[in-house]
Amino acid sequence: MENTSTAVKTRKMGLSKDAILQRTNGGLEVFKHFMSNWPGVNKAFYNPFYKDSKAACHIYLDQSSNTYRMMDFGDSDYHLDCFGFVGKVFSKQCQGEEFVQILEIIDRELILGLAENHDKIRDIKRRMPEIKTANQVDSSAEDEKRADVPKKLIPPVFKAFSEPELRFWNKYGIDKDVLQRYNVKSLEQFNGITKEGNLYRIESNESEPMFGYIGKRFLKAYRPFSNRRFYYTGDLKQGYCFGLTQLPVRGDILFITGGEKDVMSLSARGFNALCFNSETVNIPKSLIRRLSFRFKHIVLLYDNDATGVKAMDKQVELLKEFGVKKMILPAMKFKGQKDISDFFELGYSSEKLMQFFREMLDLQYEETMSMLASCEINFENPPESPQSLVTINEVPLGSSGNLLAITGSEGSGKSNFLGGLLAGTLGCGEIEIDTLGTEVSRNETGKAVLFYDTEQSEEQLYKNLKQITRRAHIDRPPNWFKTYGLVSMERKDRLTSILHSMDRFYYEYGGIHMVVIDGIADLLGAVNDEEQSVSLVEELFRLAGIYKTCIVCVLHLSPSGYKLRGHLGSEVQRKAAGIISVEKDEDKQDSIIKALKVRDGSPLEVPQIVISWSDKFKYHVYVGNKNQTSPKQRKVDELCDIARHIFIEGKPKTYKEIILELQERLNVKERQAKNYLKFMKENQIIGLSTGQPNMYELKVTSI
Repeated sequence: MENTSTAVKTRKMGLSKDAILQRTNGGLEVFKHFMSNWPGVNKAFYNPFYKDSKAACHIYLDQSSNTYRMMDFGDSDYHLDCFGFVGKVFSKQCQGEEFVQILEIIDRELILGLAENHDKIRDIKRRMPEIKTANQVDSSAEDEKRADVPKKLIPPVFKAFSEPELRFWNKYGIDKDVLQRYNVKSLEQFNGITKEGNLYRIESNESEPMFGYIGKRFLKAYRPFSNRRFYYTGDLKQGYCFGLTQLPVRGDILFITGGEKDVMSLSARGFNALCFNSETVNIPKSLIRRLSFRFKHIVLLYDNDATGVKAMDKQVELLKEFGVKKMILPAMKFKGQKDISDFFELGYSSEKLMQFFREMLDLQYEETMSMLASCEINFENPPESPQSLVTINEVPLGSSGNLLAITGSEGSGKSNFLGGLLAGTLGCGEIEIDTLGTEVSRNETGKAVLFYDTEQSEEQLYKNLKQITRRAHIDRPPNWFKTYGLVSMERKDRLTSILHSMDRFYYEYGGIHMVVIDGIADLLGAVNDEEQSVSLVEELFRLAGIYKTCIVCVLHLSPSGYKLRGHLGSEVQRKAAGIISVEKDEDKQDSIIKALKVRDGSPLEVPQIVISWSDKFKYHVYVGNKNQTSPKQRKVDELCDIARHIFIEGKPKTYKEIILELQERLNVKERQAKNYLKFMKENQIIGLSTGQPNMYELKVTSI
């Protein structure tokens, strides 16, 4: 019975987490109250919150916090204290107002008297499914996984790898460097504790070697040639995931395998992989959610036996919201060989595994690729000549892993500029190609170059393709140069076709050199739809990083001439590493190529390129750079033009208003905008207003 002083002290604490833990023996009484058929502490029972097939749940005392918690070894999402457990029962979160409601439920149901309202919740136990217990864990597979897991890690005795041990790993392609990277040791002696608390010792020998997978607070011993292959010691209550810390920040494929040897065998061949404690463990959704932002494909690669295939089918269904896929390896040559490490031991190469992966993609993208095939421009079979249409071509220029935008007005020479960039990817040998004053990295390794157009007719796109090949001094484009006219395709299908084909060609050609999407506004219903715009640009930016390529986005300028159009333009302007504009020269028939945004520094420091039509070649050629002799004068001219647009209404503006205008129009930080304003004052482009104090007005009326 609680003594008087403790009761008074607890009531003074009021309704709080600490008060409830103090009154319920660290939460133990809460578990006892809400669980029908109370299983007892450290006794295995079936998880009541889903259809559980293994008795893998326990109530245990967390020594660090002196509170009782529930742990499901089959699903680490169910690692709950008493508050989280009650929250699961009533579908409430342990935060904000809902956490207060959880406290009130516990207080009223256990009659703790911490809150003013003591009304009891009726029939609360009926909300809980029946707790099913297991008197002992099976002595078979599950026993092998966790029966002998002492609470305290007993250090093993390590030794150097012997030559036979290294030969065992080497047959799977795993060398000393891989073993060291994954913190795998050779064990001379392993110490454990049985369920009854008795100490036991296992020693390695030549016929039965022993290895250790070392974690922060636990050790998993592996005996590949013994009847019982796995032993555990230490703290495994947080769940087990091997290979997670060795993953890169981003990647294209992540394999989830059935065992540690499979993970290392894949890693030795350049693949990303991890595994959990067994193929039957429920994979935590929270972890897959985080990994889905880092990897394009998450692929299950379990054993190709009935158990492995059944486990993959279950996980694909449970994780379908994240697009998790499964791959089934072909039947092996010999009995007992069924996993990916056996696959490599038999002599299959990593290229063969990638072939299976591409075949999996072919099945997944079959409908998309069939639909896209009808849109591919056939160089040998040009389309019939329909009514001529005016089209606009825009192509970005930039570095791998980034977005770049190209914009320009109709008739500015944009199509020829884009042709120059694309022709640059076709260059080979010593042949010099006029890339219109830019430097374009040649596609020496034959990666995919993908050109999608959403605006031009088939006839015009075919003419442009012929002009690109003439500029590159070749008769026809190579197989890796793909051109698609998407005008006839519905808007909702265009983006899907682009994303699926990019992924397919990435694996077919070993990478993507450049992607050009001419008219990205036609991938959306409206350029001012903010949600669609953000989603599109984020997806393109993510894929540029995963595929390590430059994705060129082509779209129009707003009427002001310094900002890309709509919410889509604003989002591109924020994410793009560079923006290039193609404009007609005011005094000549030439076109000017200028930078509106660059990654580092000021766009005003980038030379302007001049291109001009050539009657000889029948396309634009590079003429030279504008304002080469006076960079300062170019800066003055540009800022005069910007100032004219800022003061277009003729009204004076404040210092802050001008700074904000400069930041928006030039897409620069506040500090750079202040430097521009200072330059404008020093060169008498703007000055203080004569009629209104602390206001600025335009001092030049012409440029």
